[in-house]
Amino acid sequence: MFFMILNEYRPISPITIRPTAIKIMLMKFGVVIFPGSNCDEDLIYVLEKIMGQEVVRLWHKDHDLQGAEFIVLPGGFSFGDYLRSGAIARFSPIMQEVIRFAANGGYVLGICNGFQILTEAGLLEGALLHNENRKFICRNIYMKPQTSNSLITAQIDPQRALKIPIAHGEGNYFADPEVLQSLKDNDQILFRYCDESGNITPESNPNGSLENIAGICNKERNVFGFMPHPERAADALVANEDGLAIFESILSMVKV
Repeated sequence: MFFMILNEYRPISPITIRPTAIKIMLMKFGVVIFPGSNCDEDLIYVLEKIMGQEVVRLWHKDHDLQGAEFIVLPGGFSFGDYLRSGAIARFSPIMQEVIRFAANGGYVLGICNGFQILTEAGLLEGALLHNENRKFICRNIYMKPQTSNSLITAQIDPQRALKIPIAHGEGNYFADPEVLQSLKDNDQILFRYCDESGNITPESNPNGSLENIAGICNKERNVFGFMPHPERAADALVANEDGLAIFESILSMVKV
């Protein structure tokens, strides 16, 4: 039913774009689609219809980023999550271009399965293990920004607990002690899981992630990954627009 509703939307017009007090830039996003991706159209809908941005679809066999200025790897179950989540997608032809793009300073974001692919590709440190309870988890959680030194979080109130859905079986973030210390020393932790009041507690950790880590960036601060799905919390139709804070922060801070 949800997709039937989406198909009824007309081409973008000024009245369909979310009004915001934050000045945002217009840029071209590339959303990579792997066999098994299932959040690509959600992302495209939010970026195009709500944020008013240009979006191109990038098939996993492509070698052309089509001039995209910001690449997004969406959630889903790329290649059925065989082996480890993201382990096969990491070798898709398009990833050669994404890795080259990131090495040249291009912006790359991985959400859920996209985060897993980025760790498998070595663009982000650490790994995503099976959830501590060994079950697939699909529910709303809360997460809190841990740094203002990233375009993902710069415009978000550091005390604000964002209500964002998760949907994963392998979201348990792990890194060895040296990597963890490096992430903290370099202010690379983007979000930690918290409760509704913003308290970071063991009880608010949905999957067993090390130190409640929900997302990180690289040292160069142009590659980002997190497990929760802001694109599923970005429309009044779903009675939750907390995820828009992340997209608004990106578009208000990015320089292309």
